[in-house]
Amino acid sequence: MPMIDIDWLRDHVEVPEDTTYEQLAKDLVKVGLEEEEIHHSQLTGPIVVGYVVDATPEPQKNGKIINWCHVDVGEQYNDTDEQGNKIPRGIVCGAPNMAAGEKVVVTLPGAVLPGDFKIEPRKTYGHISDGMCASERELGLGDSHEGIILLRNYGFSKEEYEALQPGDDVMELLHLNNPLLEINITPDRGYAFSYRGVAREYHHSTGAQYHDPVEELNTHLPEINDIDEQHKHDIDVIVEDNNPIHGVTGCDRYYARIVRNINPDAVTPNWMRRRLTRAGMRPISPAVDITNYVMLDIGQPMHAFDLDKIEPPIVVRRANEGEKLTTLDGKEHNLHVEDLLITDSPNGEKASRILAIAGVMGGLYGEVTSQTKNVLLEAAHFDPVSVARSSRRHKIPSEAARRFERGVDTELQPAAVAMAAQLFEQLAQGEVSQTPTNVNTVQRRMPINFKSDEVQRITGLELDVNRISEILTDIGCTVAGGGNGEFSVTAPSWRPDLNEPCDLVEEVARLVGYDEIPVVVPPAPVSGHVGLTFAQKLRRCVANELAEYGLDETLSYPFVGSQDFKDFRYDEQAVAPVSVELANPLAGDRPYLRRNVLITLAQNVQRNIRRGLENVSLYELGHVYLWDPNAPAIPALPGAERPSDEQLQALDAGLPEQPLHVAALLTGKAIHDGWLKDDRNVDWTDSVEIVQRLGNRLHADFVLEQPEQDVPEQWHPGRFAYVTYNSVRVGMVGELHPRVNEALGVPEHSAAFELNLTALFGLLNNKPLQAKPISTFPLVRQDLAFTAPKSLSALQLRNAIVDAAGSVLEQIELFDVFEGKQIASDMKSLAFAITLRASDKTLESDEIEAIRARIVERTEALGAKLRA
Repeated sequence: MPMIDIDWLRDHVEVPEDTTYEQLAKDLVKVGLEEEEIHHSQLTGPIVVGYVVDATPEPQKNGKIINWCHVDVGEQYNDTDEQGNKIPRGIVCGAPNMAAGEKVVVTLPGAVLPGDFKIEPRKTYGHISDGMCASERELGLGDSHEGIILLRNYGFSKEEYEALQPGDDVMELLHLNNPLLEINITPDRGYAFSYRGVAREYHHSTGAQYHDPVEELNTHLPEINDIDEQHKHDIDVIVEDNNPIHGVTGCDRYYARIVRNINPDAVTPNWMRRRLTRAGMRPISPAVDITNYVMLDIGQPMHAFDLDKIEPPIVVRRANEGEKLTTLDGKEHNLHVEDLLITDSPNGEKASRILAIAGVMGGLYGEVTSQTKNVLLEAAHFDPVSVARSSRRHKIPSEAARRFERGVDTELQPAAVAMAAQLFEQLAQGEVSQTPTNVNTVQRRMPINFKSDEVQRITGLELDVNRISEILTDIGCTVAGGGNGEFSVTAPSWRPDLNEPCDLVEEVARLVGYDEIPVVVPPAPVSGHVGLTFAQKLRRCVANELAEYGLDETLSYPFVGSQDFKDFRYDEQAVAPVSVELANPLAGDRPYLRRNVLITLAQNVQRNIRRGLENVSLYELGHVYLWDPNAPAIPALPGAERPSDEQLQALDAGLPEQPLHVAALLTGKAIHDGWLKDDRNVDWTDSVEIVQRLGNRLHADFVLEQPEQDVPEQWHPGRFAYVTYNSVRVGMVGELHPRVNEALGVPEHSAAFELNLTALFGLLNNKPLQAKPISTFPLVRQDLAFTAPKSLSALQLRNAIVDAAGSVLEQIELFDVFEGKQIASDMKSLAFAITLRASDKTLESDEIEAIRARIVERTEALGAKLRA
């Protein structure tokens, strides 16, 4: 994101001298330019100018040659001899460009360089090196580490260089001690990727006087003539787009101008190098630096070609199948037929040589070098969609592409080239052509019919018509009319995001201040449904019950892939065809949407366990996606109009079913009371307990059906059951299969469940519960223990007791299950505690005995026998 230097910003807007970077951030955030970070210097002085008094080469045994130098670093920092006289410091330097008589950058003991590199006296190569002569990379000014910084080559004028004295503060000289403000730019505000745009926004925020550099540049433009045989122009340019994206021509403006006889020995001046470096760009050469500087200053990406290598005409066209280009970064790219290219025509073969991917990056051929004498300056307007696709396709997120894909000013090209040409003239003594080439097919923007009362209707701001007109004019709009509060507004060329009345309302609200929008609580509806729906209430009940049990809720991404299928022992060949596959997944190894919640919940459990947590028990409420391969194709709906009911129905028919599920995964200790106290590992009984609690909370009598065969491979055989309600399967509960535990890296006997809440909620009754009166008569408690065949389930025996006891049964609870030597090997003991109470009288002993007899009779019919 853009780095903002207050000194550079002052070129275009009057920023008070006492403004801090913190205050600048506050001013810009008022108009929507958010602070990303204020970057403070990573350097600590003393870092000073040094004059090399002498440099003695000393060959070393390893073949390296070092220089033992004496460097004058000023009266304050020089060494002192035994007589108290100031003498130059001794410094060891291995740079090949070190020489006597040079002025260099010296980091003295006590200085700290990027990476927390501390400078201190060190014995090396037989000498005590009392400081270090620094390179660009060591100071964080660039990537160059081929030699130390020689200040005579650093862009100072002759007078400035001669004025440099040993001991001068380099931190101040090169602005190394100044902070930088990094701001965050939203995709619709591409104009703010320049100092021109940020200065305009600072003006909107504070009212400071703003000076548009483009207005002054436009007053010095040469006459622009049409490209035809009657008018002379610098170079022939042809735009041939035979494959426009969405019908939009890839290049609707191309402006070119020649600068001849530039001085090959020219260097980028220090002020420009400093600004480029602080903006995060590496100074390279005047030709490259000038185009980068113009882009950063006013927002127009540019390219400079070596004119002597170009064969006209220049043709802007789409790539052909099989074409390749090696870009400036040395990487070869296989071009796509959607890529827009800049080409020239060697040997009369039109558009046969590729010079650049338009708006993204230039190629190796045609680049300017130290031998370049004549330059062709290019400034164009390219289709944002075309540039964005090429940038992402070839993984080239260049500074130019970032601006083009957000929208560049369509009227900026002549001014940008004029600015660059002036800099070439001033810095490299170039001769600027007065016959630029201008290909311009930009469509005139249509005015927006805007009613001023839209501001109050949408935002609640009560503003005068004149105030609204002033705001729109200030952002660059042309405003006409105003009678009856209706305007005809033409948006400025640098704001491609302003196309509808609502866009103008947003601009008015932004500049007035979002904090000025009145806060109004929407009125509650007076008719219809009020409050939570039945399904919403039930969902909250589920979440509350799980939280009360001690589980933690998480949210996981619903994406799964081959490894997840493998961990859960799913057959990918069977699951993938019925899973929703994403065309552009966030992660290439997880291209599918989940068919159950447990498979993604396990990822969160894994992550917590791997980070050292124990006894992790999590739950999640979320949707699953059940793809039907036989579903009809999803139709492509038209844009800018409401789809018909039939189209919406066809859309719904093609979408996957998306029921709501809840799942939980329990690991580690179920009970852990500490030293010398009880603890117990999680097992299947814990997950069953939770499911039963959920059933009680939802007033759903769940029945657990344990299959004798065909147990899903994800679950432990013998410790798994289907959860049913009203004879409908609504979930699964039990322990995970040992191999699943091993694959996931979770403890043994980890228990889990998953319920289809959409199916369950559809079976529940929405009618209010009828409260029963509480009996005031005495209760009777009895414990009944039965021996029963192992094939008889506790639920079957419980149901028999309930039927036999009738309406006087108030409560029944299974409190013991026993298998052992005291009973037959094919039998088990089940003990129930029952509570009996009548609503209208005290139960007599003979009535209780009769109920007990009925219970015995019913249970014996099932093969159970009451134990003595």
